[in-house]
Amino acid sequence: MSTATRTDTQSPAPHIADSHDLIRVHGARVNNLKDVSIEIPKRRLTVFTGVSGSGKSSLVFGTIAAESQRLINETYSAFVQGFMPTLGRPEVDVLDGLTTAIIVDQQRMGADPRSTVGTATDANAMLRILFSRLAEPHIGSPKAFAFNVPSVRASGAITIDRGAGSKAVKKTFSVTGGMCPRCEGRGTVSDIDLTQLYDDGKSLNEGALTIPGYSMDGWYGRIFGGCGFFDPDKPIRKFTKKELHDLLHKEPTKIKVDGINLTYEGLIPKIQKSMLSKDIDALQPHIRAFVERAMTFATCPECDGTRLSEAARSSRIGGISIADACAMQISDLAAWVRGLDEPSVAPLLATLRQTLDSFVEIGLGYLSLDRPSGTLSGGEAQRVKMIRHLGSSLTDTTYVFDEPTTGLHPHDIQRMNNLLLRLRDKGNTVLVVEHKPETISIADHVVDLGPGAGAAGGTVCFEGTVEGLRSGGTVTGRHFDDRASLKETVRTPTGALEIRGATSHNLRDVDVDVPLGVLVVVTGVAGSGKSSLVHGSLRQKPGADGEGVVSIDQGAIRGSRRSNPATYTGLLDPIRKAFAKANGVKPALFSANSEGACPSCNGAGVLYTDLAMMAGVATTCEECEGKRFQVAVLDYHLGGRDISEVLAMSVTEAEEFFAEGEAKIPAAHKILTRLADVGLGYLTIGQPLTTLSGGERQRLKLATHMAEKGGVYVLDEPTTGLHLADVEQLLGLLDRLVDSGKSVIVVEHHQAVMAHADWIIDLGPGAGHDGGRIVFEGTPSDLVAARSTLTGEHLAAYVGT
Repeated sequence: MSTATRTDTQSPAPHIADSHDLIRVHGARVNNLKDVSIEIPKRRLTVFTGVSGSGKSSLVFGTIAAESQRLINETYSAFVQGFMPTLGRPEVDVLDGLTTAIIVDQQRMGADPRSTVGTATDANAMLRILFSRLAEPHIGSPKAFAFNVPSVRASGAITIDRGAGSKAVKKTFSVTGGMCPRCEGRGTVSDIDLTQLYDDGKSLNEGALTIPGYSMDGWYGRIFGGCGFFDPDKPIRKFTKKELHDLLHKEPTKIKVDGINLTYEGLIPKIQKSMLSKDIDALQPHIRAFVERAMTFATCPECDGTRLSEAARSSRIGGISIADACAMQISDLAAWVRGLDEPSVAPLLATLRQTLDSFVEIGLGYLSLDRPSGTLSGGEAQRVKMIRHLGSSLTDTTYVFDEPTTGLHPHDIQRMNNLLLRLRDKGNTVLVVEHKPETISIADHVVDLGPGAGAAGGTVCFEGTVEGLRSGGTVTGRHFDDRASLKETVRTPTGALEIRGATSHNLRDVDVDVPLGVLVVVTGVAGSGKSSLVHGSLRQKPGADGEGVVSIDQGAIRGSRRSNPATYTGLLDPIRKAFAKANGVKPALFSANSEGACPSCNGAGVLYTDLAMMAGVATTCEECEGKRFQVAVLDYHLGGRDISEVLAMSVTEAEEFFAEGEAKIPAAHKILTRLADVGLGYLTIGQPLTTLSGGERQRLKLATHMAEKGGVYVLDEPTTGLHLADVEQLLGLLDRLVDSGKSVIVVEHHQAVMAHADWIIDLGPGAGHDGGRIVFEGTPSDLVAARSTLTGEHLAAYVGT
């Protein structure tokens, strides 16, 4: 074998293909971006930072990543594009030098009860193939180990046309699935408490039904009143056996009411489909409250919660069934798979080992494959999505990350930084939206947006190196080296919540007294048991003053483009009533989702034109000019403003407007004050929820929950999505809550919040079965002095002792 040698000593002229080493953005105007123009170096790590709401996501996700995805989709045929999400071209003049974008965002994974960590990452699919090939006794194909595939059998005659005649042939068909028949692959069985569905002392027409949305005024009333299966004026307790069966269990039946063809179905199958088959965390709050009241969930006694049929559980490899494998901590499962040596499935074992090792490497070795994906935090979900990209051989692609350090302990952030640098070093462009200084400091290039949030943001304040950012004088630059100091004195507890023998998930019989009347921070590495302790043991307990625990988690706010901060917080109700009272008309006129809606656009403010596989076009409604209301409604005023002008106000403006004079509404002013307290003064109260950033949504949820009567507030990582400058404001808010007599318990990794605490509870020492114990409880200064835990070491380094 010979190798060619180069004789020329002089370097050749650069190839023209090598000149495209920048992504150029000119004139970006998505959301609040103000004609932004920047150049991003390729094959480098670029971090985008700036206060929450400054336009980072609009630039990175809404412009660069969105256009890359749209151009890729256009390479498919029109037929294929019809099945794909349709994307419009972002509002931007020039987008040059784009490469294929792989987006790893913080969107929660599907909350379907059948989705698990194993099914979401393909690890389960590989295990099923492995067991179908090696397990004894052999029970069938990979489907026989799938808890989402039921066993089916069918037999009958089929007619085959041959030549001039046809012939009937008897056929038998069967598929062996792994689904447990009792729980249908869900792992839990549910019973319904009938007393929560209706008041049997009343008739249907008297309002016996207590199911949310089942009123006798609408369609349900028409169906129940006209079906003829029972008398709607007779109390339910006087129903015959057949009438009660028809009300509760009747199969879907075609009926005719007032000349209209309808389908009648019993209450239980109807609510099974509409409410109970959905993940409880994905339901609206009032429906979730009803489901929690009406349903009793228990582990399926037949499969013991494994979701699998008896045959699937009995087929084993070396004494381990697929249910045992999925229940193992992934780090243990990886070790077990490494111990398997079978040449016939060698390629499968190699890929499975690589996938499981990626879990461990990314800091998720404490999960198990049977963990429901809906229970993962935003940070965990994002890291699970990263797994499929870690071993990828692709280069020259653009990876786009949305705060990859969310939910990570300072100890784990270094690990995440190494992964980002590895992706870059393979020749990829890595774009990261981030607030943590630890990650900003590894950037090759920094883009700082601002200077403020919302309308006050949307411009590039700084572009360059990390050193340049430090001395650049922007909000991020000024706060980059901020370090919170330990408090000289801490508050004295007024009592304690006792937790005894906590064993949920990986907790090991934990006993702890959580002080009341002070700011308590629960910390520890990811997977150490913080959420299990706080949400599993505290939620059920009443507060010190008998009031309940108000828990504010990281669950997404669910709302359509018709939802906005005014509707979500309940602010619109007192405003509508005040408008109605001042003008002597109905409150419904002042809702764009009700009687006041513009008839042309139905209150949306825009008209949507569906163009099949191409992006739909949204045009401002000509009749209402985007104001969403009928022209007649805009003639009614309160304090000299119409309802559309009020909804266009920022929180700060509206707070002043409703504070005094003719427009004084104390109830509205109170809600607006809470929104301003959590740092959302710049938000427009009529802005669609779908346009809010992750940090804004969490603070909107916090402002809403502050109105609840609760003695104990439990916050789950409230610094998520917050800029360094906003963390100070959050600490002030937490102090105000504690000083007003509340107890505040925060699950948090941010060192500034730890330093500001009155009491710290540190879990660990590791994750999964290496955690679940209290490794420290005491004041922050004691934790720093002892340096006995990972948290203590990182906090000591942070405060500079």
